[in-house]
Amino acid sequence: MKLTKDFYTRPDVVHVAQELLGKYLYTAIDGMLTGGMIVETEAYSGENDRACHAHLNRRTARTEIMYHEGGVAYVYLVYGIYNLFNIITNVEGKADAVLIRAIAPEIGTEEMLLRRNMPTIKPNLTAGPGVLSIALGIKRKHYGEDLTGNTIWLEDKGITIPEEEIMAVPRVGIDYAGDDALLPWRFYVKGSKWVSKK
Repeated sequence: MKLTKDFYTRPDVVHVAQELLGKYLYTAIDGMLTGGMIVETEAYSGENDRACHAHLNRRTARTEIMYHEGGVAYVYLVYGIYNLFNIITNVEGKADAVLIRAIAPEIGTEEMLLRRNMPTIKPNLTAGPGVLSIALGIKRKHYGEDLTGNTIWLEDKGITIPEEEIMAVPRVGIDYAGDDALLPWRFYVKGSKWVSKK
């Protein structure tokens, strides 16, 4: 069942980031269906989170989509190479987002291998937000994409990850965020070989 707007517009981004574990992320790009189960996420809060691009109500051409109603894609470039895929959550004006860091590939793996220029399936095929976007064909042009549409979407297949199997640890690469860098807002499925960083 495809996730609807009401899943994304809930107010607690940390809770949403946890609940996204076990959901399925799919893309239909260039005529190819690719996707798999989300196994790693990070939460970013528009209010009181120095790691968030929209901290202090920062509005730029890049962050503008963060202020939209939840259920759209926020895709931005890092290191001049990688497009990172984020899901905007909460109501209009709140600027919360969840970074999707890793999936366990399920469908379209041959296409993912071609996009990643890899001969065989290894855990790093879709482990890490930059390579995940490459494998799924997500690019900067998908900024603002409606996640209830038919290009990028998420599905609930009735899988609930038990609380004891969800690891909550600090986020990655945000040392500039001071004490907020220590918040345990990165979540991953314990024991999954597809997680980017244990």
